[in-house]
Amino acid sequence: MAVGNFATFMIIGPTCFFLGILFSSFPYDYNVLWSSPDNRDVYFDILENHVKFLFASPPIISRILNIVIGVGLIGFLTKLYKPSEANMLFDGASLVLYMAGITVYLTNIVKGFRVITAGIYGNVEKSVDGSEPGPDDYVSREDTLRVFAASNTILALVLVGVLVLQAGQWYALRKEEAEIADMDRAAVEKKGKSKKKQ
Repeated sequence: MAVGNFATFMIIGPTCFFLGILFSSFPYDYNVLWSSPDNRDVYFDILENHVKFLFASPPIISRILNIVIGVGLIGFLTKLYKPSEANMLFDGASLVLYMAGITVYLTNIVKGFRVITAGIYGNVEKSVDGSEPGPDDYVSREDTLRVFAASNTILALVLVGVLVLQAGQWYALRKEEAEIADMDRAAVEKKGKSKKKQ
């Protein structure tokens, strides 16, 4: 049980860590996604500058992020090494969400960092057949920044799902332990009554 508790901590710790990072990005994402201020360009500029600043951070930052992702995966592997039925249901679903979060991080957020920092929005080069690109052939700066902000929100929702499943597993295990204790207590009382009758 102690190994399971430590493995759960190894899952919940990185999940909360990443939720904290996403929460700190929420003020930048909010005006790009949900509000309609008079001058939206200011908020696009703020988000773009924020992303460029994060991308220019020292390499140790990305290494710490990768280590934290790895700690979460090790926690899942530890819990699923010899799984019970509860582990298969709750931890299996949590692992699927965690991997979906990693996929969103790698495909949308990391790629978004590179595109936004380079300032190359969309495919403005000639296509393979040599024709000029049309208006639908590339993604604008605003759409790229919106996709980046939406990816942060999607990742946050996925990570909240991991926490909900881990809390659900904790609740189910505590409920099962309480029911087993009640059954054991009832069995002892029944045994005691049968001895008194003899």
